[in-house]
Amino acid sequence: MSHSRDYNNIETALIHGGISIDERTGAVNVPIYQTSTYKQDGLGKMRGYEYTRTGNPTREALEALIAELEGGYAGFAFASGLAAETAVLSLLKSGDRVLISSNVYGGTFRLLNQVFDHFGINYTISETDDPESFEKDITEDVKAVLIESPANPLMTVTDIRAVAEIAHRHSLLVIVDNTFMTPYLQRPLELGADIVIHSATKYLGGHSDVVSGLAVVKTKELAEKIAFIQNSTGGVLSPFESFLLIRGIKTLGVRLDRHVENAKAAVKFLTEHKAVKNVYYPGIEGSKGYEVNKRQAKNGGVMISFELKDGYDISVFFESLKLITLAESLGGVESLICHPSSMTHASIPEDIRKKVGITDGLIRLSIGIENIDDILADLKQAIEKSEVK
Repeated sequence: MSHSRDYNNIETALIHGGISIDERTGAVNVPIYQTSTYKQDGLGKMRGYEYTRTGNPTREALEALIAELEGGYAGFAFASGLAAETAVLSLLKSGDRVLISSNVYGGTFRLLNQVFDHFGINYTISETDDPESFEKDITEDVKAVLIESPANPLMTVTDIRAVAEIAHRHSLLVIVDNTFMTPYLQRPLELGADIVIHSATKYLGGHSDVVSGLAVVKTKELAEKIAFIQNSTGGVLSPFESFLLIRGIKTLGVRLDRHVENAKAAVKFLTEHKAVKNVYYPGIEGSKGYEVNKRQAKNGGVMISFELKDGYDISVFFESLKLITLAESLGGVESLICHPSSMTHASIPEDIRKKVGITDGLIRLSIGIENIDDILADLKQAIEKSEVK
């Protein structure tokens, strides 16, 4: 449950939110309660904890923190973003269908396409960025919608409020993956979502050193259901990683301010470069989704995707980078770059990738917090070397 506080701003909540001080000792950081079980004072006489899968003070502090940051009723911490997503999708039952945004993380697609399909839970790819088209996809068996906004990797923007209003008219559960924006830049529950999920591995952790997932729910009823699923399926976050994630979240504001500043400069560089064919970023004025994103998010965020023109070899481009690291994932302090069609989205069949616009030439860039001049210099020299002579 989130707490009433003597502050109004999220920058302060990042540091003092949730359970920020250890009540027993006064420690200004909640300790790592590295234990699997807890002494009971007699039959039925527990001190609030019985087994760490069920509850742990360090994890509890993290869960209270993310609930407060997202403005939700309760938060839940999992061993990965996909573990969080698995728990949330476990609310559905055989015969149910979920609508998903047309370009989503490849792991989300794989989870639905190759795991939940075994249990009779189906999905339909929907153009959630077009509310009218989205509503036409709602059939009797649809029970939920899973939105990414901006979506991975084409940065497609969905009007969360509009989709939530339509979904709730049809009694659908609205789930929003807020990994790219974090509660610092966007708060989906305030826009009408029922559940928010995060791959907290990314910006919330921020240092590429912890794999974790979070879910936040709006109501007590959903909290009771997710708590039961979390305890029953057991994909919980460890005490140590919970501690690391709390520590990462404390600097989220200052990190994201720098990330976004760098991203804007990188977008300007790419849009003006003669070798670049397309740039996908929600903060480009006049681009599709710009106005919607401006209404529902603080700014365009950090993630950028782009394509080089014909005559440039992307293999050479990737191999020529010296500072920017070719790697899976995103959201770390270091700049990371990847090739979605062969890396993060390889689990999506080629025909579906092409249909939604994930081309073999698409490059996804997660801008870090290095000096922007060094980042741009690396992009510049790699593009120059990739030109086919």
